[in-house]
Amino acid sequence: MSDPIELPTPPALLEVLEESRRFGFLGPGPVGPQVHHADGFVAAAGGEPDSFLDLGSGGGLPGLVLAVRWPGARGVLLDSMVRRTEFLAEAVERLGAAGRVRVVCARAEDAARTDLRGSFALVTARSFGPPSATAECATGLLRAGGLLVVSEPPTADPSRWDAAGLEDLGLALEGEAGADARFVCIRKVGDHERWPRRSGVPTKRPLWS
Repeated sequence: MSDPIELPTPPALLEVLEESRRFGFLGPGPVGPQVHHADGFVAAAGGEPDSFLDLGSGGGLPGLVLAVRWPGARGVLLDSMVRRTEFLAEAVERLGAAGRVRVVCARAEDAARTDLRGSFALVTARSFGPPSATAECATGLLRAGGLLVVSEPPTADPSRWDAAGLEDLGLALEGEAGADARFVCIRKVGDHERWPRRSGVPTKRPLWS
């Protein structure tokens, strides 16, 4: 798990992300630092996976960056908002990744009960939701041995990830990544068919808080 390095960003990717920012799908800050943060997921993954899913892909970070950085990976950008997924589908086309990157408009709880279940070597999450809901939704999408990488707040908080709660989900905390520990890595070590619960429940009734 290395720190992100400054990678060249294709102009087409910058153009797409600038549009996403103008539409209000990204934060108001400059796109460059946001791309650098997305590259932290690349570093935390430790190498190109054969497949990945970006939870709550929103305006395309880190999903579109991953699609460009990993040209050999099969990907899914998952979001429940129609306008955002319409934008993402067009962006994937413009970046030449439509043949291997799929955009899905659905809630994560529902997506985990489709053909996407247990399909991914890597699941990423940036501002998706509380830790317990993120972990619960991700476990249904990860395959055995897969990795969940989550962007963390600037200030470290060891209590965010409950070991017993993760174990119940078939997950185990593997460690932190980044010079300032902005990412946490969680491994899928078991399988429990009951997770995730039905749509909305992981957030309304968190397994831990």
